Amino acid sequence: MAYHFKIVKSKNEIELFHQFTFQIYENYPNWIPPLRFEIEKIFDPRQNSFFNKGKCERYLMYDGSRLVARFAVMNHSEKDAVFEPKLGGFGFVEMIEDQDVADGMIHFVKEWHAKHGYKAFRGPVNFGENNNYWGLLVENFEEPPIYGMFYHPPYYQVILENTGAVKLDDHWSYKRKFSTPLPDRLVKITDRIENRPGVLLRPIDLKNINEDAEAIRAIYNKAWSEQDIADREHEFTELTRETVKNMVKQLKQIMIPESVLIAFVNGEPASFIVSIPDLNEISVQTKGLLKWWHLPKILRIKKKATRLRIIVFGTVPKFRKLGMEALVFVRGIQMTHKAAPQLDYLEGVWVSEKNWLMQRSLEALGCFHHKTHRTYRWEV
Repeated sequence: MAYHFKIVKSKNEIELFHQFTFQIYENYPNWIPPLRFEIEKIFDPRQNSFFNKGKCERYLMYDGSRLVARFAVMNHSEKDAVFEPKLGGFGFVEMIEDQDVADGMIHFVKEWHAKHGYKAFRGPVNFGENNNYWGLLVENFEEPPIYGMFYHPPYYQVILENTGAVKLDDHWSYKRKFSTPLPDRLVKITDRIENRPGVLLRPIDLKNINEDAEAIRAIYNKAWSEQDIADREHEFTELTRETVKNMVKQLKQIMIPESVLIAFVNGEPASFIVSIPDLNEISVQTKGLLKWWHLPKILRIKKKATRLRIIVFGTVPKFRKLGMEALVFVRGIQMTHKAAPQLDYLEGVWVSEKNWLMQRSLEALGCFHHKTHRTYRWEV
């Protein structure tokens, strides 16, 4: 069957790119549209530094005059080259339930990557950091997605795997109810850790947020460039001052300070955790839009949100055996619950299926694996 593909450029095409999802998920009540402005930032070269060393295009796929799919294709000279052979990218896919459509879409993606000198690609991925909008949901379609994570219909897995997709890796999401008591033994251990000479734990200081953001950046860059799971290090991208500055500027209005903690050892930044209220609780009401009249919803989210997402965390390697991870996680749960008692549960995402250390740590906190997002590899 002959399909045609239209690159997304005009305002009307951008609108179709987003509105098509409402057609796909009409009968999926758990779906929540991601915030449109965040998706648009990914495709804007002025706001996404990945365009400095890469290329990203998004397409609408038509069968005659009928829109049947949308997707994006991408490459990045540095991030792709850590794989052998180098891997291009494919993501932001939405499609009707039709195997011919999936086959035609993947055929187009293969040709696009071949023209750019690639022999393989992976997806679904994001043209940016891998902690958001990455992977295909393959487990747990009964709960809504948390902020930054995609929801997909179950048929996506079936028809994509029929296109020759081979599993590349799985990433797990962990859930924890705030009403679940923390194990007494873990709390006592945490108390001892915090009482050690030279250990200081505190919430982020909103009056000196740029200084604290720099401390978080320093910890992150050391922690994620030297991971316990060595084969995950190739996914690391150093956080720049500008990136962190923009992040804290965006998150400042919705932060619950007690859910953004920094630990120090003898004055040196050692460990941190950043969690935020689930912005999808706003997006579900606004259908993905964020206008000026939605500002009251944003300002109230600290007191209204029922879900919390762990955005990022990290510990400087030399402090990992001192229990600093336990300190920021346990105190984060305790302090956040006290500050925002309306919260029902937290969700920690993007835990590699290979990272048994993190899995054990989260399970010791009373968290349980409840969702899986998968990425695939295709040969060109």
